[in-house]
Amino acid sequence: MGRAKGKTGPLARRPDNSAFKQQRLPAWSPMLTANTVLPFFYLLALICMVLGVWLLLTVQSIQEMKMDYTEAGGCYDCFEKRKNVTNAAKPCTCTLLFSIEKPFEGDVFFYYGLKNFHQNLRRYMDSRDDAQMVGRKKNLKTPSTYCTPFISDSENRPFAPCGAVANSIFNDSFTLKYQSNPSVAVPLLRNGISWYTDKNIKFRNPQVTNGTLAKAFEGTAPPPFWQKPVYELDPQEPINNGFINDDLIVWMREAAFPNFKKLYGILNRANHPFTKGLPKGNYTIEISYNFPVQHFQGRKLVVLTTLTWFGGQNHFLPIAYLVTSSLILVLAIILTVVWWKFGKDGKNMEE
Repeated sequence: MGRAKGKTGPLARRPDNSAFKQQRLPAWSPMLTANTVLPFFYLLALICMVLGVWLLLTVQSIQEMKMDYTEAGGCYDCFEKRKNVTNAAKPCTCTLLFSIEKPFEGDVFFYYGLKNFHQNLRRYMDSRDDAQMVGRKKNLKTPSTYCTPFISDSENRPFAPCGAVANSIFNDSFTLKYQSNPSVAVPLLRNGISWYTDKNIKFRNPQVTNGTLAKAFEGTAPPPFWQKPVYELDPQEPINNGFINDDLIVWMREAAFPNFKKLYGILNRANHPFTKGLPKGNYTIEISYNFPVQHFQGRKLVVLTTLTWFGGQNHFLPIAYLVTSSLILVLAIILTVVWWKFGKDGKNMEE
């Protein structure tokens, strides 16, 4: 059989004699001169400044009110009572008074906030069973070992839901009232406050073929720090019970930082006098004080705020744009001065 003809030796490794492989394609190499670079710097500084001022004005148009009620007013007695773990199941209520000088126009969002509560610890974040939360009966009866030690009670009944995240759910409740004549409760939408993907995909109740939702959770126990089982979380809206409870879903999405706020409700603007938002005047918040914060030296807050297309009141991005604009402008001025003194007449090009 004859030997195949072809290139051998160094010629076999030589690239083809094409424009692409021999790098003979036409190319454009920009010449960076002061006349092209300096205008670009000034334009970029102007764009960043305009964006920064625009975002800053947008953020400043947001109305927000934060109130720390950890030990405020009548809540101090509840704060002292919650220092003792044995009093955790005993009810305690307090009232927070405040006034709104300027009406909150548009949609108003009611948040609760926590300080120094680290939801981003890896062991804490792993202490949950996502398969259980989508309603799998196998995991409902035999939760994942990741939930340990919050996996079952002394009678070997599995917790539903299991894990440290669910066990530590924020369980203070609030009733906002407008002190008009007479006093009227501010209507808050408590359902539909969770993410759509969480409500409809990540969280499901076990299927009930015959009986109530309580039948589906038969043989399980509520987590140690809970005061009622998961199928009774919302007595006013039975459809909002179980693993699809909005408060539970909102809490189960862990915060990235130790100081955070989570949505509690949205103002229902269907009826007078709240059709345009929260009117100015005096308000009270009746608080069912349950969540203890002494053990991690935390604080509790309520936050009333309006939102814009940009989101909440966050000054980081507009300040970042303004600082970047200032730095670019200073750099452009320095380069302009250097060019004017040393490069304008072309002396720097002389040999």
